[in-house]
Amino acid sequence: MQRNNFLVGVILLIWFVISFVTNILGPLMPIIIQTYKLSLTMAAFLPFSFFLAYGIMSIPSGIMIEKIGEKKSMLIAFSLNFIGAISFGLYPQYGIALGSLFIIGMGMAMLQVIINPLMRTAGGEENFAFFSVLGQLVFGLASFVSPFVFSYLLTALTAHPIENPLVGVLAGLVKDGLSWTALYWLFSFIFLLILLLLSFISMPAVELKEDEKTGAGSVYLGLLKNKDVVLFFIGIVTYVGTEQALANWMSEFLRTYHGVDPNKDGAQVVAWFWGLMSLGCLLGLALLKLWDSKLILKMATIISIVVVSLALFGSKELALYSFPAAGFFISVMFSIIFSLALNSVSQHHGSFSGILCSGIFGGALVPLIIGALGDLIGLRFALVFLYFTLGYILFLAYYAKPMINNKTVKLKELF
Repeated sequence: MQRNNFLVGVILLIWFVISFVTNILGPLMPIIIQTYKLSLTMAAFLPFSFFLAYGIMSIPSGIMIEKIGEKKSMLIAFSLNFIGAISFGLYPQYGIALGSLFIIGMGMAMLQVIINPLMRTAGGEENFAFFSVLGQLVFGLASFVSPFVFSYLLTALTAHPIENPLVGVLAGLVKDGLSWTALYWLFSFIFLLILLLLSFISMPAVELKEDEKTGAGSVYLGLLKNKDVVLFFIGIVTYVGTEQALANWMSEFLRTYHGVDPNKDGAQVVAWFWGLMSLGCLLGLALLKLWDSKLILKMATIISIVVVSLALFGSKELALYSFPAAGFFISVMFSIIFSLALNSVSQHHGSFSGILCSGIFGGALVPLIIGALGDLIGLRFALVFLYFTLGYILFLAYYAKPMINNKTVKLKELF
């Protein structure tokens, strides 16, 4: 099939939007807590709602997409995103926020399942590795940009007069004087524009590879009886839980213990967490050409434990640098755990991938555990729970016995 550069561009745009919306909760968490006078547990139910949808929808999404195709599935996904965002824009209440995030999470889970096979088809098999890395960079860029957009919007909405016409429109739509909810009106406009764009795009038929196909129920049950499948599933749960716990709680931690303004400096710390995570992914790709993936996972995990310790128990300055640095060092973990998992099972990789993707539910579970602990013992000591999640990843690094190790080259072979 001929390469479709326009569709590749649209897919990269969708990657950007997914990340831009998904990772805004971290900067928002302190202001949501203050707005609704929430306990840490109640606040934690917000990311819980979002990532619960991911965990529930990953496998059903794959089945649905195989039945109705990519375009219809993408239209359904962005319709869900639009409904979720505009519902909260119209009714900015805590209860509506929970439902809104769950609906948006369902849409995002569907999109994540669609994107990679569609990119492989649109960009060409021979270019897939390049576009996958490019997609990761775009994803990271959006996560880096969104907290700055959040800070800019809050500043611009309180300016008199409001000079930016788009900000003026958003200001007119904000309910109950909650200026930060303008973000959800912005998301609504973005989702609507992409819905219109997708309506006019013709998409190629995607032939799924064996490792992209879902299997019958009996296949999933058989896989779940395999100890390695369960252990690596827990590995994905603990990684995503670690990532989202840091992203969602760091700004609130900095506000609580160091008096950092969450609307400015706190948001910037979250931005750099995601930005350094993207840089870490690039470095990780290079290191995987030189060293065994298990060794990289061990080193990254040990360094991450040290960096998280500095963030939690160090000075304000140390915390401001250590939280973003944690993003850099955990960045390689997801892809290594995923690849070690697939290389530990000889068949049904498509179904196994679905099970592993359901482990994204960890982004719901771990922040909720930390929030509940935070109400009992304080957020600082609640975040010590990350030692358990990182410790489990370190255990996997020693436990894994892949059938095929990643191919490496010696430094002298590069020159």
